[in-house]
Amino acid sequence: MNTALASEISRLTPAEKLQLVEELWDDLAASEDRLPIPAWHEKLLAEDQARYQANSTEGSSWSEAKARILGKS
Repeated sequence: MNTALASEISRLTPAEKLQLVEELWDDLAASEDRLPIPAWHEKLLAEDQARYQANSTEGSSWSEAKARILGKS
């Protein structure tokens, strides 16, 4: 990022910075060019899947997990 752009961003209000972040995120999400998935993300996913497959009866349904998170169980 160039210095002039960084300087302009630093002058934005918190609300304007949040709006900028939202617009940047939307632009990234709509982009055809996908960001590469870090190897550690793939490793973590593989470990989670293996753990689930080894103990598939130990999981919770989304409704059960949501109720626990919201303190309704």
